[in-house]
Amino acid sequence: MGYLIISAVFIVLAVLLTLWVIKLLFKKSWFLGWLRGTFGIVLLFSVFVLGSMAYDVYSYKQLESEQNIATISFVSLGDQHFSASFVENGRSQETFELHGDQWQLDSRIIKWKGVFSRLGLKTGYRLDRISGRYLLLSDEQTKKRTVYPVVESVTGIDVWHWLKQSENDSLVDARYGNSTFLPMVDGGQYQISVSSSGLLARPLNQPAIDAVEQWR
Repeated sequence: MGYLIISAVFIVLAVLLTLWVIKLLFKKSWFLGWLRGTFGIVLLFSVFVLGSMAYDVYSYKQLESEQNIATISFVSLGDQHFSASFVENGRSQETFELHGDQWQLDSRIIKWKGVFSRLGLKTGYRLDRISGRYLLLSDEQTKKRTVYPVVESVTGIDVWHWLKQSENDSLVDARYGNSTFLPMVDGGQYQISVSSSGLLARPLNQPAIDAVEQWR
């Protein structure tokens, strides 16, 4: 709910700026016409930025506590080559071809502090990318690497990146939440959950359990 409110604030600001631009550009006076036009273009760009920020923030989900968010299962396509079927709760299935011995899912975490935390804003997350990795360094250096975005940016505005680059983390902490690399195995299935510290992955069936035990 908190991220919906933040997005709504950006949208309201964008609408107000749009109305102001319309009023400014359609004034009949020609004396400051060029300046009004230039300023109007700047304001229109600001509307685009605010709208893009609203969309980007809206893509984050509020985290109440540790919760299950997705499952991933694997089918072998060959030596160190797997089809990974990824199903996020409430979304359709996506399939990725991963090369390697292990898989990892990355997320983006936004943790609010100080006054924002007291206002009730809770930690938010957004799944970011999935990748494969080889156990042997020689394989990592010479064989095909695979990484795919789970959620792609549509507008090009990245609020999380801005927050992460900020030197002041007293109000918000933006960081990666990585699940540990776990083995890919034919028929293996894993449950993925998220907490304020990041992602967790647990084997769901016997092939995955056996693969994790052998790997350890």
